[in-house]
Amino acid sequence: MPKKYSPKLKFQVVKELLESDKSVSQVARAYDVHPNTVRNWEETFNEKGPELFEKDGTVAEYEKKISRLERMIGKKEVELIDRIKDVAEE
Repeated sequence: MPKKYSPKLKFQVVKELLESDKSVSQVARAYDVHPNTVRNWEETFNEKGPELFEKDGTVAEYEKKISRLERMIGKKEVELIDRIKDVAEE
């Protein structure tokens, strides 16, 4: 079963690798992680790192949209309950 590493640890390892003069093997040994795993994290960072800055505000936009949709659903539920009560009273 493969080990699970937290995103925080992955970030910390890649950050140390990039900021220091240490080799992949040295950083991997320091964190008790296989060097190939560290290389994979570095690749992922290099590939997806720019996305962190490109999509500025995207999450906030989606959160607003989700909130608006949840309010709409709530209103529809109230309308549905009112209609059910009206039908039940007839």
